[in-house]
Parts: sequence; structure tokens; C-alpha cells
Amino acid sequence: MSTADGLLRQGVAQPIDFRDNRGSKGSGILDDSVLRLVYVLTDLIAPLAVGYWLKERQLVSEKNINRLIKVNVRLVYTMLSLLSFWVLPLSWDLALIPLYGFLFILFPGAVGVVLGRRFKNLLVRGSYIASAMLANIGTLGGVCAFILYNETGFAYAQLIGTCQNIMLVLLVFPMSQYFYLKQNRLPIRQGSRLHSFMKMFFSWNQLSLLGMMAGLALQGLGVERPAELAPFFQSLVHIGAWTAMMPVGYLMDFGRAKHYLRYTIDLCAIRFFLVPAFIFFSSRLVFRDPVLLNTFIILASTPTAINAVLASKLYQLRTDLAVCSFILTTAIYLLVVFPLLFYLLV
Repeated sequence: MSTADGLLRQGVAQPIDFRDNRGSKGSGILDDSVLRLVYVLTDLIAPLAVGYWLKERQLVSEKNINRLIKVNVRLVYTMLSLLSFWVLPLSWDLALIPLYGFLFILFPGAVGVVLGRRFKNLLVRGSYIASAMLANIGTLGGVCAFILYNETGFAYAQLIGTCQNIMLVLLVFPMSQYFYLKQNRLPIRQGSRLHSFMKMFFSWNQLSLLGMMAGLALQGLGVERPAELAPFFQSLVHIGAWTAMMPVGYLMDFGRAKHYLRYTIDLCAIRFFLVPAFIFFSSRLVFRDPVLLNTFIILASTPTAINAVLASKLYQLRTDLAVCSFILTTAIYLLVVFPLLFYLLV
């Protein structure tokens, strides 16, 4: 067993190792920290810019972008989940993470409900609450956690992201439907939440859950992950970042979103101040692992998720508000918040 895998099994996560086989710095100029920070530009900002440029130039159709999304969700993230959970240390903390993970959604949701009361239009209020609740944990948070804490950070992000998927189905979708029906004075029908849950978690888009379970099973059985898969995993993270973030850039519409800018300023306060502060203090009452606690801070500070836009579109809420929140918070996170966290946590 390699030294890195041994440390992982003891619960000590190792940051990405950019050194060559001789132990010297790979580049001879950039140290590990600077090289990891460069990944913020190459894996997060660059694909966003490329996706937006492709849309403006009309070089790629929306149909092909949807295909790219499916490849990312069904193939790339399934492999990433399998490989990351394979080396995730099994502990009592790991069992508690899914329960604690719901607070990442419920706390900002409660704040969003209170602040959203000022919107008389329920379509605006519903979009606002969804934007407050849903964060880009699985994709953007996963890549950022990987940059700092390699496979372990990525796996923790997927666990919290799974909690958000559950709340998306059980809470956000019904809430969005309620606001739509209430605003349009339509009868409120009780749909089958069990059917929605089954549809969400037993579809091709949830193959990554099987990857998680397979990885945990291999870890529990004591099967060591081959050392050759470590560089493959790192390459796959970069591929996953591009296949996830490039479609996001393609969906950006600055012209329509700017009209809701003044309504989304307080969403920045929720995402970058209130939620991180709440998670920072509450998590220390339950967990002790410093890598897990630091990963929580990274994930608690993530911007509004594209799923907030999806929920608004599905239920005909005020989509432009969710788009504006997504664009503004994502830009602040990539340019300010994550570089600051990188400096403080590395």
C-alpha cells in the first residue's frame, strides 16, 4: 500500500501532489500551491468563458450542449464517484455527514423564506427562495474541494450534493409548484412525492449514486485501489470540470439577468456570509476531522446552483432572477471567495 493511500485510510487527506518522481518541483518555477490555484483559471473560469463564447458565435447547438451535460452526469461523475469513494476513510463522521448535509439547504432556505416575504409576486418569491436554498455543491464545490483535498474532498462534496438532490425533489420542486399555482389562482393538486423521488433517484442521471455505493463497498471490503488510477482520477476531474462548466457558460444570458441585480445582492450575503458562518460554528460541535471541516467551509460558500434555474423553468417562476443570482454569485465565488479560501486553508 502506498504512503498516500495509507494516510487516506487513517483519515488524513493529502493535497494534490504535483511533484515528479525525483521529489523536486515539477515545473521548477511554480510551487504546488500556485499550480493548484492556476486550476481555478483553467478548470473553472476558462470553460465558463468558452461556453459563453460558443453560444455568442453560434458554433454549438443547444442540442449538443445537452448531450455534453448527459455525458458529464452519467459517465464522468459516475467514474469520479466510484474512484473517490474507493479511498474515502470509513468513520462515524462519514455516517453523520448525510444527516448534517441537509442543513446546507434548510438553513439558507429558512433565511430565504423570511427575506422573500417582501416579494408580493409569488413567482419572484419562489425563484428567490430556490436561489437561496440551492448551491453549486456537487460540481463547482467538488472541483474546488478536489483542488485542496484531492479525492477525499471531492467525495465529501458528492455526499453533501446528494443531500441537496433529495431536497430538490422533496422540497424545492413542490414549493415551486405551490407558488406557481397560488400566483395563478389554480387548484393545488397533491402530486405523488414518492413517484418524484423514484423518478429522480432511479434514472440514468443518478448513475453516480451507484458509483458511490460501489466505491464504499470496495473500501469496506478492504480492496485497495490500484495506484495507477490516481493520475487517471486527477485527469478525470479536469474533464468533469470542463463538461460541467462549459454548458453553464453557454446558458448565461447577461442581458435579461441584469434587471434583477438589485434583488440578488442579499443572496450574496446569504451564500457568502450567513451560510458559511452557520456551518463553521455548528460543524465544530459535531465533527473533528480538520479536512472535513475545511471542506464544509468550501461547500458552504458555493454560489447559487444551476438547479435553481432548472426549478424556476420547470414551474414557470421568474427564471431571470435565478439566472442573475447564479451569474453574480458564481463570478464572486471564482474571482474572490475561493481564492481567499485557498489562501486561508491551503
